[in-house]
Amino acid sequence: MYLTRYVTAQGSRWAADGNLLPAGVTLAGLLALPSDVMNAALAAMPQMAAAEGTPVTPVEPSLEVWGSGVTYLRSREAREAESATADVYQKVYDAARPELFFKSIGWRVSGSGQPVRIRKDTTWNVPEPELTLVINAFGEIVGYTIGNDMSSRDIEGENPLYLPQAKTYTGSCAVGPGIRLCAGADMADLTIQLQIERAAQIVFSGDTSTSKMKRPLQELAGYLYRELDFPHGAFLMTGTGIVPPDDFTLAQGDIVRISIGGYSLENQVA
Repeated sequence: MYLTRYVTAQGSRWAADGNLLPAGVTLAGLLALPSDVMNAALAAMPQMAAAEGTPVTPVEPSLEVWGSGVTYLRSREAREAESATADVYQKVYDAARPELFFKSIGWRVSGSGQPVRIRKDTTWNVPEPELTLVINAFGEIVGYTIGNDMSSRDIEGENPLYLPQAKTYTGSCAVGPGIRLCAGADMADLTIQLQIERAAQIVFSGDTSTSKMKRPLQELAGYLYRELDFPHGAFLMTGTGIVPPDDFTLAQGDIVRISIGGYSLENQVA
């Protein structure tokens, strides 16, 4: 089942496979249920008229997006190259405990077709295309969506303690266009593709697979939920395995297109 969210005259409405669900259904409410109960509830819901318009981000305003770092070898190499303290990333890559960080509250998240931003006080900025887990209140992975973890590489490279400023600012997070409900095992070998378009020309493209991720998805979810409660669930970006070359930086007007599992998240850089 594929869930998408729309803004209507009556407020936010969810749809399943393109058909509206009853008014009052919220993702926060669904993620408060065990996965088997949630799936049964969705299967029993009447599907109404076809949804119209463009979906907004599936991250409801009160929900949280978290991030994971150094989960692919390519990411470790890129972080070492940019950093004045390169050995810290090797240690994180090899450590039992993953790097996790807060990325965004839901009301700051852009959906597909909405802008993302680069910071004005930086000179080296990249998108990070990431499989993004949808996790319920019980720590169960119930599905996935697509995330763009916009990052300022020069800020993070100057000092690892500047990570929150490199990762979390207005326009730094895009998630969408919808949620594919499935088990974590179904995400083990998904192709992730990135294209960056500038002045109608592709200036960067790359791809990777979730099979190249060092850490199991449930391990990342488990660490996030160790000492944190998410009574209405959470979104967790799982790190990037696609990094543009060191001489590349995003520019205003660029279009970032990320594709996973037949779906695409597209945002223009503001």
